[in-house]
Amino acid sequence: MTDLRTQLQATLGDGYTLERELGGGGMSRVFLAREHALGREVVVKLLSPELAASLSAERFTREIKLAAALQEPHIVPVLAAGMTSEGLPYYTMPFVCGDSLRARLAAGPVPVAEALGILRNIAQALAYAHERGIVHRDIKPENVLLADDGRIKIGDFGLARAASANTATGAALLGTIAYLSPELVTRGIADARSDIY
Repeated sequence: MTDLRTQLQATLGDGYTLERELGGGGMSRVFLAREHALGREVVVKLLSPELAASLSAERFTREIKLAAALQEPHIVPVLAAGMTSEGLPYYTMPFVCGDSLRARLAAGPVPVAEALGILRNIAQALAYAHERGIVHRDIKPENVLLADDGRIKIGDFGLARAASANTATGAALLGTIAYLSPELVTRGIADARSDIY
C-alpha cells in the first residue's frame, strides 16, 4: 500500500491540496487541506486501514449520509465523502479554527457560566440529532470544538449511527472506549442515552 497521505492526495486530485496532518488516532488520520474551487480550508478524515477492514463500504456510506443530513449550527457538517483507490473511506468537513474542549480543560478551570454555555450548545446539538434518530457514539472533549469566534461545534459525526441500527455481536465497536456507555460496550446498544452518558 502506498503512503496514506500520498494515496489520499491522489484521490482528491487537483481540487484539494493536503497541507498538513492534524492528528488522529487508531481510528483515523486527519488532514488540513485547501479546497481550491471555493478557496477554503477543510478537514479530510481518512479511516485507518485497520478500521476500514472491519467497516464495509456500504455501512460507511450509510453512516456518512446520516451525518450529512444533520444541519444544526452546533454540528460540524459533512461536506463530501468518498473512497481512495485502495478502498479507504474518507470524508471532508469545514475546518473550525479554534481549540478542542480537551485543550480548554487542560488550560485550567472553566468558569461556571462558560461551562454552562458549552453544555447548553452540546445538549442542543445532541437533542437535534436524537430527534432524528441519530446517535453520535463518540462524544468526548476532543470532539467538542471551541471556535475562535465563540461558537461551539460538535465534530466527528462520521461515526454516527441510526439509533435503531445497534452494533451486532461480533461487529466492529466504534468510538473511544473510555467514553462509551456500558450498554454500548457490553451489549452493542447505542441510543440517545449513550451520548448523554
